Amino acid sequence: MNEFEPKKHSDPLVRVVLVEPLIPENTGNVSRTCVGTESELHLVEPMAFEITESRVKRAGLDYWAHLHWQKHASFKEWKQAAEQTGGKIYFVETTGTKSLYDVEFKRGDWIAFGKETSGLTEAQMTGDDAPRNSETVFIPMPGQVRSFNLSNAVAIVVFEALRQITRGERS
Repeated sequence: MNEFEPKKHSDPLVRVVLVEPLIPENTGNVSRTCVGTESELHLVEPMAFEITESRVKRAGLDYWAHLHWQKHASFKEWKQAAEQTGGKIYFVETTGTKSLYDVEFKRGDWIAFGKETSGLTEAQMTGDDAPRNSETVFIPMPGQVRSFNLSNAVAIVVFEALRQITRGERS
């Protein structure tokens, strides 16, 4: 199998969703986080780059062969797949109404992030386009920043989910 061929994970920790990503290095870093946490990556088009670009591969290093990922032609297509698969959907946005630390993540939940320049739209999070069983959460930021880099934000949220989900599994 080609290392850039999509493949599903049978029991992912969480499913990370990047909606219309713009920066290949961010997607590469997120893919590495997904491999390291046994999470599945979902990429929603349109994307500003091809998944085979050298910058994406370089950021993911040699982990691409171990990445479980899927690509969706549109937000609507992803929404249908997410609703059929099940699990809670968490949109991560600075406008969220609940801290990520007040969420109880479960194995297989979806954690969705918008594009680097503008995030997710209101319609995607709460309007007619919004999936059922979703809510919007935020990352607490007491310092003087508007937002974090996309790959850093993904790591913050995924590792909080990992902490919660695997609590008690390791001695």
